[in-house]
Amino acid sequence: MNSELVAMVEYLEQEKSIDKAILFDLIEDAMASVYEKEVEEESEIKVEINRRTGDVTIIADVTVVEEVFDKRNEIDLASAQKEYGDEIAIGDIVKWTLQQDQMSRIAAQNTRQAIMQRLRTFEKDRVVEEYSDMVGELISGTVRHFEKNELIVDFGRAQGGLGKMDRVPRERFDNGDHITALLKEIDPRKSGPSIVLSRTDAKLVTRLFEREVTEITNGLVEIKGVARKAGFRTKIAVASDSLDPVGACIGIRGSRVKTICQELNNEKLDIIGFSEDVEEYVREAFKPNPIEEVEIDDDGRLIKLLVSEESYRSIVGRDGENIRLTEELMDWDIEVEKYVYDTEITFDEHIQEAFQTMMKFPSMEEATARMMIDAGYLSFEGVSEASTDDLVEVGISVDQAAEIIEYAKSRLQ
Repeated sequence: MNSELVAMVEYLEQEKSIDKAILFDLIEDAMASVYEKEVEEESEIKVEINRRTGDVTIIADVTVVEEVFDKRNEIDLASAQKEYGDEIAIGDIVKWTLQQDQMSRIAAQNTRQAIMQRLRTFEKDRVVEEYSDMVGELISGTVRHFEKNELIVDFGRAQGGLGKMDRVPRERFDNGDHITALLKEIDPRKSGPSIVLSRTDAKLVTRLFEREVTEITNGLVEIKGVARKAGFRTKIAVASDSLDPVGACIGIRGSRVKTICQELNNEKLDIIGFSEDVEEYVREAFKPNPIEEVEIDDDGRLIKLLVSEESYRSIVGRDGENIRLTEELMDWDIEVEKYVYDTEITFDEHIQEAFQTMMKFPSMEEATARMMIDAGYLSFEGVSEASTDDLVEVGISVDQAAEIIEYAKSRLQ
C-alpha cells in the first residue's frame, strides 16, 4: 500500500480545495509524462493509481523479443503468449505492466517535480475560469506574506499578487491584515499568482464609490471622470439630472466619503460637480479658490486662468499636483497666471517710497535724502543718470556725490 501517496492527495485536497479525483488524474498524467522518457519514443505509457491503496500500475507498450535485455521496453515471447495467446510473435508490440522499481532513480526524482508542475498549471487554469469575470472589480482577501517583492493576498481558493508599482508607497500591511484591491488582470504566464492586484489604479476609487453610493449603483449619479495620484489625492467628477451629485457622494455628515477615505488610508478626495460648460467646470474643479478670469481656447483645448496671488499656490498645488490632476480629469491643458491689481498711489505714498529708497544709500542722512527728493531724485535710476556736479548743486559734497552715483549704478547692474 502506497500510504504516502494517499496522504499527499488528502492533504492537497484540503489545502488547495481540489477534488481528490482530479488530483489523482493529475498525478497519473505527471507520472506518465516522466516515465515515457524512460522508454522508447514510440512507446505509450499509462499510469493507474488505486484510489484506496495508492498502489501504482504502469502500463507500457513493449516489444516481444526472444531474450530480454531492457525490462522497460521488452518482454519475452513466453510471457507475452501466456498473457495474449499463441498468435503473439517476436517483434509484436503489446501492453505490459511494469514495476516502479524498474524506472530509474532520476525518473523517481522528476516525478514529484512533474506533479507539482501539473498542479500549478491546474490552479492557474482554475483561476482564469473562476476569476476572469471579476477583472476590473473589487476583491478582498487576507495578506499572507511577501514573496520576491510582491505582497501575496489569499482569497481562499486562489491567491493574488500586489507588485511594487501597484502598491501605494505610504501603505503598510502585516500578515493577516484584511485588504481590498482592484483585480487588475489575470496573467497565467506570470510566475507566482496569476491574479494581478492593484491599489494604485484610479478604477479602484471608481469601484469604491459605486460600492458606497447607491445613487451611482442605480444610475441616478454618473461618474464622469477620475484622476488620481495614489496615496496623495484623487479628483472625481460626478453628474446627475435629478439630484445634487456631490452631496450624494459625500453622504449624511460625510459618512460615505469618510468610508472611502478610510479604505484609501485617508487619501485626499475632491468630489467635483461635472458641467458641460467648460468655464463652469473648471471653476468647480478649483473650489473654493476664486478665479478672476477664464479664457478658453477650444481649438487648442487650452484653459487660461487669472487668479489672485493668494489663490495661486492652492490652485497650482504642491509641485503642480493640483493642476496636473485637474488637467487629467478635464482632458484640457490649463495655464495659471497671477492677477496684478492696479492701485493708485497717493502723492504722499510716492514721496515716502522715494524717501525709503534714498535712505538705502551709504552714509545717507535724512536731511540729505529730503534735499535729493526736493531736487527730483526719486529712484536709483534717476540718481544713476545724474552727474557729480548735479548733486553738488543740491548741496552734497563732491566725494559723497561720487559715492552716491556709484552705488546707484551698482544697484541697477
